[in-house]
Amino acid sequence: MKKVELIFIPSPGIGHLVSTVEMAKLLVARDHCLHVTVLVMKLPFETKVSTYLHSLSSSSSSSSFSNISARISFVILPHDHNNTLADSNPGLFLNQFAEIQKPHVREAVAAKLIHSRDKSSADHESDSPPRLAGFVIDIFCTTMKDVAEEFGIPTYVFFTSSASFLRLMFHITDLKDEENIDTTDFKDDPNTDLVVPGILNPVPASVLPGVVLLKDSAPLMLTHARRMRDSKGILVNTFAELESHAIRSLSETSEFPPVYSVGPILNPERTHHGSDIIKWLDDQPPSSVVFLCFGSMGGFSEEQVTEIAIALENSGVRFIWSLRQPPPKNAFTPPTDYDDPSQVVSKEFLDRTVGIGKIIGWAPQVDILSHPAIGGFVSHCGWNSILESLWFGVPMATWPLYAEQQFNAFEIVKEMKLGVEIKLDYRTAGFYSGANDEVVIVNAQEIETGIRKLMENESDVRKRVKQVSEKSKQALMDGGPSYSSLKSFIETVMVNLPSS
Repeated sequence: MKKVELIFIPSPGIGHLVSTVEMAKLLVARDHCLHVTVLVMKLPFETKVSTYLHSLSSSSSSSSFSNISARISFVILPHDHNNTLADSNPGLFLNQFAEIQKPHVREAVAAKLIHSRDKSSADHESDSPPRLAGFVIDIFCTTMKDVAEEFGIPTYVFFTSSASFLRLMFHITDLKDEENIDTTDFKDDPNTDLVVPGILNPVPASVLPGVVLLKDSAPLMLTHARRMRDSKGILVNTFAELESHAIRSLSETSEFPPVYSVGPILNPERTHHGSDIIKWLDDQPPSSVVFLCFGSMGGFSEEQVTEIAIALENSGVRFIWSLRQPPPKNAFTPPTDYDDPSQVVSKEFLDRTVGIGKIIGWAPQVDILSHPAIGGFVSHCGWNSILESLWFGVPMATWPLYAEQQFNAFEIVKEMKLGVEIKLDYRTAGFYSGANDEVVIVNAQEIETGIRKLMENESDVRKRVKQVSEKSKQALMDGGPSYSSLKSFIETVMVNLPSS
């Protein structure tokens, strides 16, 4: 059988890249004819992408990755320093960035095709290069569908959020296209509820992503949804037992392309054995520590940090707190670590909690969540973090910040009952509607109440999470629903191979 190649184009950012690499590993491990090239769009301020790619290169000779690494390659696309991207709205920023990268994607694909033709004419059939089978694009890279069409190859989507969120996006598009209902009107009427097929509970407008509530970004999100709907298939990072209603709603109609639930796509390998924080956890009782971490873009004001500190101390719960300094106002850049926690929390708090708590900067999240001492996770509700938490059987308390995290929080608490609520509709100023956002402070009592509920040992939530943890692992086993779904996707790719 001839070798074939898929070109993955993830949205910029380390989270999307890591998910893409894990997806690529699964694909090439399942079919020896498959090759993957990942086109990496590196943000100007991104510092972790190069480190991550280097770690893959250095580990490929000594890990299970070595058997498949030869069939996964990376091309880091150039960055146009002459183009200034200053928009603080993440949706607009990422869309602009993808448009700027479009010519570089075109050049990279053209160069690959020229190389393949030259090599094919010179080599024997058995040594011939892979045949280009399609693009696999991320949600903020749907503009690359135009490039795929120029080369006459099909486009697939790797959707790194939930199946329920995908169904919501298609529903919002239908509201606009068929009923002329504008979701931006809900910004001033957050008490509106949407009845969405595949979602059991009415969805409050207050948990809709900020980008569909804003006049400048909502049309772009609808465009992304329409392009995804026009693709040859959508890989979703979820599994059947977790989102059966949404998956059924997406699959039992010809309105949508084939949907393949292939998750959970994550990397559960530990990388920080022997670190100080892991050694500290080793000395704590099982399920006794609450872990607070708010993702790669999560930082809070000093006033909010004070409320968190009061809540932690009053709760009396052991804790690990990933505390990071927010970027300047209106700057779409990641938070940074404090040189010293006493810059933002009082020395008295640090002294009083020295025996039961640890404040750190960037957190090795997988290492911490996988530790038996962790009993709960106060999370921003990014979808990758949710899947990791469920994989390791750790219940969550929801504190969403931006993007689709409010909807994820709603799904975890109301739909799945796998977490407790601190907030469902909290939004970080600057990620919602720009500089005029009112800064909302979650008070210490709300936080403490959420933490206490989260850490209840015999709660129904904790029992359900343990059950889902087992199902998440079973989904990927031979014969499991995600295993079978990935097989179906590979078959689809082979059927849709473009003519030479």
